[in-house]
Amino acid sequence: MMSGNSGQDFSTQPIGTMSMTMTHGAITQHRDNIGSTGSMFSGGPAQIPQAVDREKIYEWINQLSNPSTREAALLELSKKREVVLDLAPMLWYTFGTMASLLQEIVAIYPYINPPTLTHQQSNRVCNALALLQTVASHNETRSMFLLAHIPLFLYPFLHTVSKTRPFEYLRLTSLGVIGALVKNDEQDVINFLLTTEIIPLCLRIMESGNELSKTVATFILQKILLDESGLNYICQTYDRFSHVAMILGKMVLSLAKEPSARLLKHVVRCYLRLSDNSRAREALRQCLPDQLKDNTFTKTLKDDKSTKHWLSQLLKNVEATQPASSHSSGPDLMARKSTNSSSGTPGL
Repeated sequence: MMSGNSGQDFSTQPIGTMSMTMTHGAITQHRDNIGSTGSMFSGGPAQIPQAVDREKIYEWINQLSNPSTREAALLELSKKREVVLDLAPMLWYTFGTMASLLQEIVAIYPYINPPTLTHQQSNRVCNALALLQTVASHNETRSMFLLAHIPLFLYPFLHTVSKTRPFEYLRLTSLGVIGALVKNDEQDVINFLLTTEIIPLCLRIMESGNELSKTVATFILQKILLDESGLNYICQTYDRFSHVAMILGKMVLSLAKEPSARLLKHVVRCYLRLSDNSRAREALRQCLPDQLKDNTFTKTLKDDKSTKHWLSQLLKNVEATQPASSHSSGPDLMARKSTNSSSGTPGL
């Protein structure tokens, strides 16, 4: 459950529903910190650091090693993670701190199957996850975080399917840690994720999550696709490509009914990146949803110049595609099944 196989077609792997935020009492703040276009998605300017009592920060970090004081320390540190710019190395290099955070993660496992997680338990573990996200985001600690394979400890949370609020927040915050990893476009991060099952997990939430969780999951897929190895991985087999094309097609249909400019931006960007692969581009001639070709999203994209440009470029790429020659290398990504162009879904 906590590892993957880069050679396995991810369309057959078990996948769970996901969503993404932090604590119940701080959902609005978490939206701003993790889900906003000015933070994770566009790399906007960091908040101006406020004055902090560093002695108090060290005291709370030390309290993480004591089970009796850990919960309160987790809460206080999670509140300060945006204003203490070196909190990540402070956490990483303090003896016993990362082990304490992982204890918080593992302690929740018995409550996810059967799903009996309470609001208080969810709040507490989400505060621990928020600190892990801080470590994953920092340039000094990100590579060590990855080498320790800490993201794999979060995957059991992403496999949960309960729709109760404690589980929604648990999945949402867990996904945020992965989003923090991919934000900086580092090759090592993508190589690591391709050996795990994060792609099918993201595809599942893209299909069934709420708008925020869909947006973050699509952002992660977009970042994987923007890496050359990620694009090649997804376009390597029919099963991988068709799974991605099917989910993106369903999302376009859903967005036609309930528009979201932010989510549509990432969907279009994923399609545009797929069109950079010659075999995928040929397949998109048949399975690109009609809603992206007509005026369905004209109103949604009225003030979004970048997405309109991406969509225009996507249509040019697809329309310019010539039938693949018999000498082209790699599998025909649409050869095995017929296509329903209105839904953008390869016929199953």
